[in-house]
Amino acid sequence: MTDGAVRLERATHAGVRLILQRAVAGEIVAEASCFAARYHCDAVAASSSRLAYVPLKRFRQACALDPALLSAFAQHLAAQVQEARARAEILALKTVASRLDAWLSLRDGALPQKGQWRDLADALAVTPEALYRELASRRR
Repeated sequence: MTDGAVRLERATHAGVRLILQRAVAGEIVAEASCFAARYHCDAVAASSSRLAYVPLKRFRQACALDPALLSAFAQHLAAQVQEARARAEILALKTVASRLDAWLSLRDGALPQKGQWRDLADALAVTPEALYRELASRRR
Protein backbone atom coordinates (compact mmCIF):
# COMPACT_ATOMS: atom_id res chain seq x y z
CA MET A 1 0.00 0.00 0.00
CA THR A 2 1.47 3.37 -0.94
CA ASP A 3 -0.95 5.78 0.82
CA GLY A 4 -3.83 5.66 3.26
CA ALA A 5 -5.31 2.93 5.42
CA VAL A 6 -7.31 -0.19 4.54
CA ARG A 7 -9.19 -2.75 6.61
CA LEU A 8 -9.90 -6.29 5.48
CA GLU A 9 -13.34 -7.17 6.82
CA ARG A 10 -15.57 -10.21 6.88
CA ALA A 11 -19.10 -10.45 8.23
CA THR A 12 -20.10 -13.46 10.31
CA HIS A 13 -23.40 -15.27 9.77
CA ALA A 14 -24.76 -13.26 12.72
CA GLY A 15 -23.80 -10.03 10.96
CA VAL A 16 -20.86 -9.17 13.22
CA ARG A 17 -18.06 -7.40 11.37
CA LEU A 18 -14.63 -8.97 11.92
CA ILE A 19 -11.56 -6.95 11.02
CA LEU A 20 -8.99 -9.42 9.72
CA GLN A 21 -6.30 -6.87 8.94
CA ARG A 22 -5.56 -3.19 9.35
CA ALA A 23 -2.93 -1.90 6.94
CA VAL A 24 -1.38 1.50 6.45
CA ALA A 25 1.05 2.98 3.94
CA GLY A 26 4.15 0.83 3.53
CA GLU A 27 2.45 -2.40 4.55
CA ILE A 28 1.35 -5.38 2.49
CA VAL A 29 -2.40 -5.93 2.26
CA ALA A 30 -3.90 -9.43 2.21
CA GLU A 31 -0.63 -11.35 2.29
CA ALA A 32 -2.46 -14.20 4.02
CA SER A 33 -4.26 -14.86 0.74
CA CYS A 34 -1.12 -15.34 -1.39
CA PHE A 35 -1.18 -19.12 -1.11
CA ALA A 36 -4.88 -19.64 -0.38
CA ALA A 37 -7.24 -21.14 -2.94
CA ARG A 38 -9.98 -18.71 -1.78
CA TYR A 39 -10.03 -15.84 0.68
CA HIS A 40 -13.32 -14.13 1.39
CA CYS A 41 -13.19 -10.63 2.77
CA ASP A 42 -13.77 -7.08 1.68
CA ALA A 43 -11.12 -4.38 1.53
CA VAL A 44 -12.53 -1.17 2.99
CA ALA A 45 -10.62 2.09 2.72
CA ALA A 46 -10.42 3.70 6.15
CA SER A 47 -9.06 6.83 4.48
CA SER A 48 -8.21 7.92 0.96
CA SER A 49 -5.85 5.13 -0.15
CA ARG A 50 -3.66 4.07 -3.02
CA LEU A 51 -2.46 0.50 -3.48
CA ALA A 52 0.01 -1.15 -5.81
CA TYR A 53 -0.53 -4.78 -6.76
CA VAL A 54 1.25 -7.75 -8.25
CA PRO A 55 -0.83 -10.40 -10.01
CA LEU A 56 -0.91 -13.54 -7.89
CA LYS A 57 0.43 -15.80 -10.63
CA ARG A 58 3.40 -13.48 -11.17
CA PHE A 59 4.11 -13.31 -7.42
CA ARG A 60 4.06 -17.09 -7.06
CA GLN A 61 6.36 -17.51 -10.07
CA ALA A 62 8.79 -14.96 -8.63
CA CYS A 63 8.84 -16.79 -5.29
CA ALA A 64 9.53 -20.09 -7.07
CA LEU A 65 12.45 -18.57 -8.98
CA ASP A 66 13.95 -16.39 -6.23
CA PRO A 67 14.73 -18.08 -2.88
CA ALA A 68 15.73 -14.70 -1.38
CA LEU A 69 12.29 -13.27 -2.20
CA LEU A 70 10.59 -16.32 -0.72
CA SER A 71 12.76 -16.06 2.40
CA ALA A 72 11.99 -12.36 2.83
CA PHE A 73 8.28 -13.04 2.42
CA ALA A 74 8.47 -15.89 4.95
CA GLN A 75 10.20 -13.55 7.41
CA HIS A 76 7.46 -10.98 6.87
CA LEU A 77 4.77 -13.61 7.49
CA ALA A 78 6.57 -14.79 10.65
CA ALA A 79 6.58 -11.22 11.96
CA GLN A 80 2.85 -10.97 11.22
CA VAL A 81 2.22 -14.18 13.19
CA GLN A 82 4.21 -12.81 16.13
CA GLU A 83 2.22 -9.56 16.02
CA ALA A 84 -1.10 -11.45 15.88
CA ARG A 85 -0.14 -13.62 18.85
CA ALA A 86 0.94 -10.58 20.86
CA ARG A 87 -2.34 -8.83 20.03
CA ALA A 88 -4.34 -11.87 21.13
CA GLU A 89 -2.50 -11.94 24.45
CA ILE A 90 -2.97 -8.21 24.98
CA LEU A 91 -6.70 -8.46 24.27
CA ALA A 92 -7.00 -11.26 26.83
CA LEU A 93 -5.94 -8.82 29.56
CA LYS A 94 -8.81 -7.34 31.55
CA THR A 95 -7.90 -3.71 32.22
CA VAL A 96 -6.92 -0.75 30.08
CA ALA A 97 -3.82 -0.31 32.25
CA SER A 98 -2.64 -3.89 31.78
CA ARG A 99 -3.32 -3.80 28.02
CA LEU A 100 -1.39 -0.54 27.69
CA ASP A 101 1.48 -1.89 29.81
CA ALA A 102 1.73 -5.01 27.64
CA TRP A 103 1.57 -2.99 24.42
CA LEU A 104 4.26 -0.61 25.66
CA SER A 105 6.50 -3.48 26.79
CA LEU A 106 6.57 -4.77 23.20
CA ARG A 107 7.57 -1.33 21.90
CA ASP A 108 10.29 -0.32 24.37
CA GLY A 109 7.84 1.88 26.28
CA ALA A 110 7.29 4.31 23.41
CA LEU A 111 3.83 5.78 22.91
CA PRO A 112 2.73 6.75 19.41
CA GLN A 113 2.39 10.44 18.60
CA LYS A 114 -0.66 12.13 20.07
CA GLY A 115 -2.50 12.15 16.72
CA GLN A 116 -2.30 8.33 16.65
CA TRP A 117 -3.81 7.64 20.07
CA ARG A 118 -7.17 6.69 18.57
CA ASP A 119 -5.39 4.00 16.57
CA LEU A 120 -3.75 2.79 19.78
CA ALA A 121 -7.15 2.65 21.50
CA ASP A 122 -8.42 0.61 18.56
CA ALA A 123 -5.44 -1.75 18.79
CA LEU A 124 -6.12 -2.23 22.51
CA ALA A 125 -9.87 -2.67 21.89
CA VAL A 126 -10.75 0.12 24.32
CA THR A 127 -12.55 3.38 23.79
CA PRO A 128 -10.40 6.41 23.06
CA GLU A 129 -11.80 8.01 26.22
CA ALA A 130 -10.70 5.06 28.38
CA LEU A 131 -7.21 5.26 26.90
CA TYR A 132 -7.06 9.04 27.44
CA ARG A 133 -8.09 8.58 31.09
CA GLU A 134 -5.37 5.95 31.58
CA LEU A 135 -2.72 8.15 29.96
CA ALA A 136 -3.80 11.12 32.09
CA SER A 137 -3.57 9.04 35.28
CA ARG A 138 -0.01 8.08 34.37
CA ARG A 139 1.02 11.72 33.93
CA ARG A 140 -0.02 12.53 37.51
